Amino acid sequence: SGIGKLIAKQNFENFDLSYYKGAEYEQMSRVFESVRNFANTFRENSGRNLLFIGMTGLGKTHLSSACAKAIIERGFDVVYESAQNIFSDFEYERFSRGYNNDEQSSKTDRYFECDLLIIDDLGTELSNQFTTSCLYNIVNTRMCAGKSIIINTNLKRGELMEKYQDRVTSRLFGEFEVCLFVGRDIRSQKLERGRY
Repeated sequence: SGIGKLIAKQNFENFDLSYYKGAEYEQMSRVFESVRNFANTFRENSGRNLLFIGMTGLGKTHLSSACAKAIIERGFDVVYESAQNIFSDFEYERFSRGYNNDEQSSKTDRYFECDLLIIDDLGTELSNQFTTSCLYNIVNTRMCAGKSIIINTNLKRGELMEKYQDRVTSRLFGEFEVCLFVGRDIRSQKLERGRY
């Protein structure tokens, strides 16, 4: 899946909601339950998708890992990869593969074939027409096949709409359940509590 070390440490049982206060706690409790429900009811070709939006350090990676762990344990094929690495693989396929004839298998097939694809840190990649086209291809192809996707991003809705074309963002906000992550950076809170 690409997340062996993460799923060893991050699961639903150790996601600590005590780092969120007041209205943030209420919001993150809803997000937590929604993501756990997604994992517990996941089925092949259900076409259910999640979009995690929020600043860094609010638990997006933790809940993605927890979701992946639970779904893998139920026997499904999960691929978890950063947006940068995904687009690098597409770039390799498009521009370099012909020069390396020793490699037979495609580096990008797994992004279309797995039961669940988790794209981490969308928006951190160097964005251009090629990466936007690749993102559209992934999202649209998987949606047409009924295959699920989870996308994590630090970008706000307006920033996503500005960075990617309408044909991408209309799918993200029309076909994905948006999970808004709120609160204060948990890593900073852990440092304050002396837990790192």
